[in-house]
Amino acid sequence: MEYPELSLFIDGQWLSIAGRDASDVINPATGACLGQLPIATLADVDAALDAAQRAFPAWRATPAIERSNILRRAASLIRDRLDHYAWVMTSEQGKPLGEARREAGVAAEMFEWAAEESRRLYGRLIPPRTPRTWQMAVPEPIGPVGGFSGWNAPAGTPSRKISSALAAGCTLVIKPAEETPASALFLARALVDAGLPKGVLNMVFGNPAETSRRIVESPVTRAITFTGSTAIGRQIAVMAAPGFKRTILELGGHAPVLVFADADIQHAANTITQAKFRNAGQICTSPTRILVHESVAAELGDAIAQRARSLRIGNGLAKDVQMGPLSNPRRIAAVTEMVEDATSRGGALLAGGKRIGTEGWFMEPTVISGYDPSWKAAQVEPFGPLAILKSFAQLDEAIAEANRLPFGLAAYVFTRNTTTAMNASDAIESGVVCINNCQHAFPETPFGGVKDSGLGKEGGIEGIEAFTQYKYVSQT
Repeated sequence: MEYPELSLFIDGQWLSIAGRDASDVINPATGACLGQLPIATLADVDAALDAAQRAFPAWRATPAIERSNILRRAASLIRDRLDHYAWVMTSEQGKPLGEARREAGVAAEMFEWAAEESRRLYGRLIPPRTPRTWQMAVPEPIGPVGGFSGWNAPAGTPSRKISSALAAGCTLVIKPAEETPASALFLARALVDAGLPKGVLNMVFGNPAETSRRIVESPVTRAITFTGSTAIGRQIAVMAAPGFKRTILELGGHAPVLVFADADIQHAANTITQAKFRNAGQICTSPTRILVHESVAAELGDAIAQRARSLRIGNGLAKDVQMGPLSNPRRIAAVTEMVEDATSRGGALLAGGKRIGTEGWFMEPTVISGYDPSWKAAQVEPFGPLAILKSFAQLDEAIAEANRLPFGLAAYVFTRNTTTAMNASDAIESGVVCINNCQHAFPETPFGGVKDSGLGKEGGIEGIEAFTQYKYVSQT
């Protein structure tokens, strides 16, 4: 398989490096350059915005059944090309090939779900106060959308944004991550081959600050969808506010896990370990702060550490690898600093803690017990293969720690007691709470955070409605 030639995608045209600056795309497992990515000029960004604006009236007027058929064909094409898609994703992002295949499959499901729901944006009739009067609440597409997605889920995140916006009848200018451009361009190619009209989707890569500001502040865009850090999300919200633009912000987290004394400890250990070290912990919903009842704390800590030590680490393209590299050397430095801070403050290192080798950006799956809120890892999302454990005695104590931080994206509870599960899920301040599992996002379910973890929802019917506005029509 070959890594594809990279380009911008504007108004139905694939635009190459010619006349533009370029940046290298690096394989995080080897440090080798995969290809060169053209960097959009501000003129390119303006051209993309203009294309989205010109394409909007016709796409809005396209019957829902036709939009649905295009999205459905795109899903089928993604599945037909799944092996190549997974190979591309692993090459530029690092996750094991099996994980990449599953993510590519989810991307196809995103388009299928959106295709189905695009035909169900019904609106409603409202009983009138006078005879021979029609009162209607009519859903309409909100307008051209500006989108931003990160490098950690380079198929799943942009597919959710693109499919939902297109299903609602909106056009889109999206800036995916410069670290993983081919994964996003793969989606654009599938849509073009499925018959998407030119200008409906535009994809640019560029200087993050300049490009983002141009898209967000442009009078063309009527809604902004962003996935990334809380700090950048706050800046996006400020830029969007003067234009009264709707913002859908899926921001950072620092997910707590509550494991009670009556939990199935081996099931909890398996589930937490798989979720924690998936994508080398570079997931905003990654279970990191593990709060475990004091009566089973040692058992759970040992079980997770044992599983962490047994994981096979290596190039995601290699057979049987279970965890790949971190995305860049900055993540190695950040996680290493957290490990050193934790162990200097009395944390017990149960597994890992060190970088692996010098080629690529690999790090051992790391587990540290005995944390307190002063640890850096207890305050800042590690976004890497680091889990920290703390014991508790009472439910209220665990809830207080779970809610201590200003984040509320995902949380997890392990217990066999229905009352405990209900009390915990009711008290935890989070957009997502999973009981005895870590399955937090499907195409058909709403996903999004509270507090500093964001605004609005992606996924499910809520994710499509985010790109609609309601018009009240009264006719006598």
